[in-house]
Amino acid sequence: MTSSTARASRAPAGVVSLTTDYGLTDGFVAACHGVIARLAPALRIIDVTHLVPPGDVRRGGAVLAQTVPHLPPGVHVAVVDPGVGTSRRGVALDTPAGLLVGPDNGLLLDAAAALGGVTGAVELTNPSWLAPRVSATFHGRDVFAPVAARLALGAPLAEAGPAVDPGSLVRLPAPLVRRLPDGFVAEVLTVDHFGNVQLAAPAELLDPLPARVRVHPAAGDPAAGGGPADAGGWVREAVRGRTFGDAPEGALVAHVDSAGRVALSVNGGHAAELLAVVPGTLLRVRGCGVVGDAPGQHG
Repeated sequence: MTSSTARASRAPAGVVSLTTDYGLTDGFVAACHGVIARLAPALRIIDVTHLVPPGDVRRGGAVLAQTVPHLPPGVHVAVVDPGVGTSRRGVALDTPAGLLVGPDNGLLLDAAAALGGVTGAVELTNPSWLAPRVSATFHGRDVFAPVAARLALGAPLAEAGPAVDPGSLVRLPAPLVRRLPDGFVAEVLTVDHFGNVQLAAPAELLDPLPARVRVHPAAGDPAAGGGPADAGGWVREAVRGRTFGDAPEGALVAHVDSAGRVALSVNGGHAAELLAVVPGTLLRVRGCGVVGDAPGQHG
C-alpha cells in the first residue's frame, strides 16, 4: 500500500474503543454509544477513558498509545479536540493492527505507531457517512462515531473520504529527553489517577543509575548542566526500585512503569503532589553522590 491509498476493504472488526475528555457527568459519552449502537447494534464498545483532562491532547494521546496494543483489533476512536469546528481535519488512519478515528491534531499518531505505523489515511468528508446535521461542537457524535461504526462493520476506508498524505498529519512536539553523564533530564509525560509521575524517559536511562537517585527540577537547557540551586532549590532523594514497595511507606521510588517508561511514585502517596509537578515539567534524575549534589536540600 502506498501512503496515498487506503485499504479497499477489511473484515468486520467487531470492536470499537472510545477515548475522550467528555467526562461522566453529561450525556456526551452515551450519545456516542447510541450512534454506534443504532448503526451496528452487535458491536462491542470498550471505554478506555472519558476522564482525559479537558483539551489535554498530549495526555489523551499517551493514554491511547499505551492502551491500544492491549485491545482487540478494531476501530479506536479518540476525541480530545479543542479545535472542533475549525479548519482542523477529521481523519481515519489505517495501521497493520487496527484503525484510528479522530481529529488531526496529533492525538492519534503515537497510537498509530504502537499499532505498526500509518499505512493509509483519509479525511472524513463523505456526507453519507456522517450525521444528517453535523454540529460544529460535537464531532464525536456526528462525525467520528458514525464513521467508526461503518468501519467496524467492514466498510472500505477509502469510502470515508479522500486520501491524505500521512506526512501531512499534525504531530505533537516530541517530549524532551536527554541523557547526561550523571543521569538524564526528561519531561513529565503524564500523571495518572494515583499521582504516579510518568517521564518521557525510556527504561534504559534508569538502568545504569545507582540504588539511590536524586530528583530535582531542570533549569533551562539541560545541556548546561546546572545544579539544583539553579533550578528552584529543592531536591528529592528516591530509591531506584522495581515496584512501589521497594521504598519505605511515604518515600519516593524511581522505577520502570507498565508502559516501559521511567516513573516516579510514592509508596502509599501521591508523587505529583510531593514533587509539585504537572505534565510538561522538566525533571533531572541523577545518581546520589555525584559531583554537583547539594547536601541538605533533599527531602
